[in-house]
Amino acid sequence: MSTLITNIGELLTQDREQAVLKDAAVVFEGERISWIGAASDAPAADERVDAGGRAGLPGWVDSHTHLVFAGDRTAEFEARMAGEVYAAGGIAVTTNATRAASDYDLTRLLLGRVAEANAGGTTYLETKTGYGLDVGHEARSARIAAGVVDEVTYLGAHLVPAGVDPEDYVRLVCGPMLDAVRPFVTWADVFCERGAFTAEQSREILRTCRDSGLGLRVHGNQLGHGEGVQLAVEFGAASVDHVNHLTGADLDALAGTWSGWDPGSGSGVRGTVATCLPACDLSTRQPLAPGRELLDAGVEIALASNCNPGTSYTTSMAYCVTTAVLQMRLSVHEAVRAATFGGALALHRETGVDDDGLRAVGSLAVGHRADLQLLNAPAATHLAYRPGVPLTHAVWKQGARIV
Repeated sequence: MSTLITNIGELLTQDREQAVLKDAAVVFEGERISWIGAASDAPAADERVDAGGRAGLPGWVDSHTHLVFAGDRTAEFEARMAGEVYAAGGIAVTTNATRAASDYDLTRLLLGRVAEANAGGTTYLETKTGYGLDVGHEARSARIAAGVVDEVTYLGAHLVPAGVDPEDYVRLVCGPMLDAVRPFVTWADVFCERGAFTAEQSREILRTCRDSGLGLRVHGNQLGHGEGVQLAVEFGAASVDHVNHLTGADLDALAGTWSGWDPGSGSGVRGTVATCLPACDLSTRQPLAPGRELLDAGVEIALASNCNPGTSYTTSMAYCVTTAVLQMRLSVHEAVRAATFGGALALHRETGVDDDGLRAVGSLAVGHRADLQLLNAPAATHLAYRPGVPLTHAVWKQGARIV
């Protein structure tokens, strides 16, 4: 089954050339893109969709979420808005509710959040464990997530549960808990932050998870200057996320990881992506991550929702893009790239065509996965020009229309 989407007023491909095509068309063949070019040159297809001059771009790639949870933290949010300083301890509230929920309810809640994200143009999702915090509940969260989302990250190292010795808990995270989640996860993460895990504890967790074959990510430098960025660089992590508080040495270290990367051709050695989470920054009233400075230093960045019940209860990647433009000083095209190609880069999914079936996401090119969204606007600039307006008109994921 082939589908031609034609009369696209502006198409942001986010491919290696970062081409912006006018009066464009795209053809899907099954789950893959088989043709891109001028609408006047488009081949015939089994189905024809007229985009009506609307803008098209890749589906959002949300590379940092916490979607497997139950419960509510409205009271915590209200307290924070009243001036209370955010600290990591609120995670325990969600842990209690998540442990008490049935498999059915956790799955139902997860499916609802994924559907909400899809409706806003997100076509590729990572999510983490981290609200179980014991062997059985972490394994359950990983299993449920693996049946719904695209990528699952092990975050047993989210918080030390109350009443548990921190060193005993680190041993649990590195031993029985890791063994239990391993069949369901691709990545491991650690919250290296005051109130969570120290640098030495984080180093042990990252080393053990790396040796087990998992890719690495780090929550770092969210609540203040810390060692998260340096640890991510030391271990060659795929991403370090939050990055609100960076020193010049942190910027230099991240930039150094990209010295062997050619952004034009996409060739060379990937570095550590700096994932900015602007919706979380606004909710916690932290300084916004320095996206402009990171880009200017040569660091590849991603934008992600960080959807979670405590600090960023949104699945809207468009909101993150808008915030990045209006408050982080990114251009619209830079923000869209960070929310598509950047997320794919953070998940090591920016490459791959038909050979292995793991087609690239986050960009539009022949052989890549057929993930596309149309905006109810003539240009992507409207994402920031009309903030807060729901602009998603249609969404295709793996060649099938889902919105």
